[in-house]
Amino acid sequence: MTITIKNKEEIEGMRAAGRAASQLLDYLTPFVREGKTTNQIDKLAYDFIKHDLKSTPAPLNYDPMGGNPYPKSICTSVNNMVCHGIPNDKPLRKGDILNIDVGVTTQDGWIGDTSRMFVIGEASIAAKRLCALTYDAMWHGISKIGPNVCIVEIGRAIQKFTETQGCSVVRDYCGHGIGRNFHEEPQILHFVSPEAKTILVPGMTITVEPMINAGRKETKGLPDGWGVVTKDRSLSAQWEHTVLVTETGFEVLTLSEGYPELPAFITSTKT
Repeated sequence: MTITIKNKEEIEGMRAAGRAASQLLDYLTPFVREGKTTNQIDKLAYDFIKHDLKSTPAPLNYDPMGGNPYPKSICTSVNNMVCHGIPNDKPLRKGDILNIDVGVTTQDGWIGDTSRMFVIGEASIAAKRLCALTYDAMWHGISKIGPNVCIVEIGRAIQKFTETQGCSVVRDYCGHGIGRNFHEEPQILHFVSPEAKTILVPGMTITVEPMINAGRKETKGLPDGWGVVTKDRSLSAQWEHTVLVTETGFEVLTLSEGYPELPAFITSTKT
């Protein structure tokens, strides 16, 4: 799949998709609490996407490998689940940390992709710290985005910050280009790799979505073919934004009022 460069009209389509995805997370936030099941949250997401956003859940029936379509509208990854957790009927408990990862396909066919961490009740200091430093790690990566920048700089910034905090960056999953397809080129690695050679140019839209583990970086897939957990059972966290490369820097397309304050080292999200 080739890298897609969006023109002015297409960028407006991506802005609309980004707004829709972030509005969905804002809508879900009050329902994320102790006793709620991730299935209940998934149903709320489906209804909001269909009836309020007049759009389609991008994850629903997504089947990149063939033969195992994703069965829900959102991904819900709890505690040591790294990513792609399938919503279920287990109630959320006080102290859980939860990542909700959403993708929204607008009527025009553009896709917005974003995720957010939630802390259920009063969690441990270690759990809250992991969520906070993963948020900062994402922004360290985003801050490097701009024209003529090699994508390895995104991964370098994320890895350097994360490892100085005593945590590890998952290697098995990464960010990606996005547009009318859920996953496009290039792959956005969240660590330093010689494979990360692509040079960013204006009009590219990508996701930055580091998965950070409190323990070791190794992961293990679940029998359902989707869920991924930490191999050492340590906690994992993730944040994600869809980002446009502009002529002078970057523009985050999935910001909303419901997101936390920007880190002190980020002075602007639109340059």
